[in-house]
Amino acid sequence: MAVATCLWFEREAEAAARFYVALIADSAIEDVLHAPGPWPGGAPGDPILVRFRLGGQSFQALNGGTAADYGTAASISVACADQAEIDRLWAALTEGGGRAIACGWLNDRWGVPWQIVPEALPRLLADPDPAVAARVFAAMQAMVKLDLAELERAAVG
Repeated sequence: MAVATCLWFEREAEAAARFYVALIADSAIEDVLHAPGPWPGGAPGDPILVRFRLGGQSFQALNGGTAADYGTAASISVACADQAEIDRLWAALTEGGGRAIACGWLNDRWGVPWQIVPEALPRLLADPDPAVAARVFAAMQAMVKLDLAELERAAVG
């Protein structure tokens, strides 16, 4: 049995998948399926489904012919080792029409929601001292793009 998250795009599935795999390590396009006939958003031969791996996880990008409204009920979450990685991904994903939301969340140019967070965040939020966890949580809530050094300063007090 294979499980994959499917992302819906109007007509940009292949461009989005190629962009994503260029950003994240352990990622690759696995297959591009082309429409055998006309479809609501295009013509025969157009890419209709792109199967790809993103950070080792299976995804599909589907051209559905109409734009999707993702909301924020689900997102692609990336745990970053350091601030440089947070900054690189944040800049790339918000470029070209993406938008920052809050607390490490953003929507990319296609409207797909992402969380760009430091790997250290769960550890800081689960600190055995409730005061440390509360300070980190309060600091995180005041941020748009997460600042690892500021979160660590909040943990220290």
